[in-house]
Amino acid sequence: MAQVPGIDVSQLRQRLKAEPAPFLLDVREPWEYQEAHVPGAQLIPLGELEQRVNEVPRDRPILAICHSGQRSLAAAGYLQQLGYTSVSNVDGGTAAWIERGFPVDK
Repeated sequence: MAQVPGIDVSQLRQRLKAEPAPFLLDVREPWEYQEAHVPGAQLIPLGELEQRVNEVPRDRPILAICHSGQRSLAAAGYLQQLGYTSVSNVDGGTAAWIERGFPVDK
């Protein structure tokens, strides 16, 4: 399996301003998402990804994020196995985003 490329939260912040806008896939649990999430992140918990994968677009880059980067790495690998070609993992996840003082939605 191809290794999943990683990006840091500073790169994420820049990529979110790009066109076409990437699909930011948050694979945490709903309660974690409600506490704080990166603006624009779409919640599909890792445990539901297999059933809801049709909600993940194939026509733009996918950036997977979780709390620290482990669950999102698993999600990104799964998407690669399904043939998604532009998938990256956000290293450090939402925790790193918050540590940097970047804005969050609740």
